[in-house]
Amino acid sequence: MPMPSHIAFLGLGAMGAPIARHLAAKGAERVTAVDADPARLAGLAGPRLEATADRGRMDGADLLFLCLPDGDVVEAALFGREGVAERLAPGALVVDLSTIAHGQALSVGRALATAGRRFLDAPISGAPAGAEAGTLTVMCGGAAEDFAAARPFLARFGATVLHMGPAGAGQLTKTVNNVLYDIHIAALAEVLPMAVAMGLDPATLGQVVTTGTSRSYASQYFVPRILKGEFDEGYPLGKAYKDLVSAATVAAEHGFPLPVTAAATATYQTALRQGHGDRDKGAMILPFEALLGVSVRG
Repeated sequence: MPMPSHIAFLGLGAMGAPIARHLAAKGAERVTAVDADPARLAGLAGPRLEATADRGRMDGADLLFLCLPDGDVVEAALFGREGVAERLAPGALVVDLSTIAHGQALSVGRALATAGRRFLDAPISGAPAGAEAGTLTVMCGGAAEDFAAARPFLARFGATVLHMGPAGAGQLTKTVNNVLYDIHIAALAEVLPMAVAMGLDPATLGQVVTTGTSRSYASQYFVPRILKGEFDEGYPLGKAYKDLVSAATVAAEHGFPLPVTAAATATYQTALRQGHGDRDKGAMILPFEALLGVSVRG
């Protein structure tokens, strides 16, 4: 694949906007960044970076990045009524940074191949702070030559850029990463209220689980926010639930037993059933606090 001269970027949320800025700031190509929400376009444009709501401005792009909420939105963006797949340059490479189901990534890749375009599933990890700093982890699935073509661009916003294997391998890796993260949070949600019910001080306990051997990214991010009663900063539970659904689908298709994941999923589902879907994953602690009649606050 020759070096692209026109890069298009679709989806300018908390992750997409800073990624688009890194792509434009660290290269010489023209970057067209598109989002339907005018509020997301404000202040984004700069040298070599066009910010627009007009999808027609992506016509002829030879490299397209997607950073969208889920697989259905990805499919609609590419193949729907205003789909952009056919408007890209022949042989263009589509790099999907979104988190979607493994099977859906495979079907998107096949549909793009039929349309004469190439595909790399490349979900990202590192939260908005990593996107702003350009230090994301990028997990890629697809042909080795497509990964090689995309890697210099992925390195503009990713500190760790990995080829995980064939198509779908990136999304499968992201599912594994997210499910392990969810398990850590579910464990905090049930154990911290128990500890407080037994008389331990929440703030002092928080120091232990964020510095001792039980520490994890989950505890270091969520415990300080739980202690302050803040449950609205992270990605919403209701939207993130797709990761557990994806893991359950893979396990069911292949007969893999996942007992710990199933238990964490039940904790997740309990929080959703109690109306916390618009809050972040730390809100999984709220049903356990109510059950035990305690408050894990500093």
